Amino acid sequence: MPTYEYECRACNHRFEELQSFSEASLKKCPVCKKKKLHRLIGAGAAIIFKGSGFYQTDYRSDSYKSAAKADEPKQPIEKTGTDATKAPTETKATSGSTTKKDATSAGKSAKS
Repeated sequence: MPTYEYECRACNHRFEELQSFSEASLKKCPVCKKKKLHRLIGAGAAIIFKGSGFYQTDYRSDSYKSAAKADEPKQPIEKTGTDATKAPTETKATSGSTTKKDATSAGKSAKS
C-alpha cells in the first residue's frame, strides 16, 4: 500500500497517510476539520534490491533455472581414493633384453 502526502490549504498542516490504491483521497483535515485537504504528488519510493540477484531469487521460473544449469560449463571431476594413488603396473622384461645383472655376468665371462 502506498503512502500519500496531504496538505490542508486552510491551516497548512502536512501529513502522510497509508492508503490502498482503491481508496478515495481524504477531504477533511484532521486538525482544523475543514474540507480543504489536498493530496500532493510525491516522488514515490525507490526500489531497493536485496539479496544475491533480482531474477535469480525472485521471478525466474523452474524451466528457466534448469535451462541455465544446462548451459553452465561442466567442471572436471577429480579422482580420489585408491584410483588416483595407484602406481602404474610394471611390465616384465622380455627374454631378449639385457638387465644389469646379465651385463655384469657377461663382462666377467669376456675377461676369462
